[in-house]
Amino acid sequence: MFELAPGVYAETSFYNSNTGFIVTDEGVVCFDTPMIPNEAKAWRATIDETSGGLPIRSVIVTDHHRGHCLGSQWLSNKVIAHEIAWKHMRNYSDNFKQRVRDSFKKQPEIRAQFTDLQIIVPTVTFQDKLTVVRGNRAVRVLHVKGHTPATSIIWLPKERVLFAGDIVWLDQHPFMTQANSREWLDALRLIQKLNPKYIVPGHGPISSVQELDYLIEYLTFLRERSRNLFDAGLTKQETASLLTPEMRPWFPIPSKRSSKIESQIRSGIGRVYDEFRREREAQEAKATPPAA
Repeated sequence: MFELAPGVYAETSFYNSNTGFIVTDEGVVCFDTPMIPNEAKAWRATIDETSGGLPIRSVIVTDHHRGHCLGSQWLSNKVIAHEIAWKHMRNYSDNFKQRVRDSFKKQPEIRAQFTDLQIIVPTVTFQDKLTVVRGNRAVRVLHVKGHTPATSIIWLPKERVLFAGDIVWLDQHPFMTQANSREWLDALRLIQKLNPKYIVPGHGPISSVQELDYLIEYLTFLRERSRNLFDAGLTKQETASLLTPEMRPWFPIPSKRSSKIESQIRSGIGRVYDEFRREREAQEAKATPPAA
């Protein structure tokens, strides 16, 4: 665990995503949660020990993906999230829970931990931004989209620490299945403007603002190449087939995950291609005169 500023902590060693918390005079505010139940329970023990047993007042989740929100049941029943995340999480049914269990079929020791999975649906939501004030601390939650329509970042202005969720990927290909690349770049430029001392990404090591340059370059290259191939008249499938080999070398890919990561890259290319397709359709609709 890292103490990034007095009373501000982050953990990067959990199975699926990074997490953190801030200790205030009135209790603890948590940022995202460990996905694996035993890790979430251990994290709760760490929080209690570090804070001297102060109550956990709330958990702020940066999006609705399972890696960020499933551990809330071990931390607090007050979850804060963007309203789009709430719309997803309120519909997490028994089928969703079963899919979570089934994703660990090859790891039965983890699968068994999800027998009593409970979804803590957000009780506080927001649209553009939200400030949570606890004692002498202010936590700002900013809706940035990009990774998903629900994605938010958590900014501690006094401490200059930013919990970026899945807007920041520094050691692997970003997951773009629900992404909008233009919004993603806008979010990264906002983070640059905020100029945090420390950035806690959703996955990977704690970083500085200077390390965002490579991810910006990655997304910019992806957009430019996708646009060139789209303008040349290639289909989405043709674009993905040509561009995937160009994107693969940008980040290391473990051999055991090669096919999965390649599928993930192709999905991201498809998302970017669809952005340009929608832009053209909107331009054509605007240029078409109304029927008499």
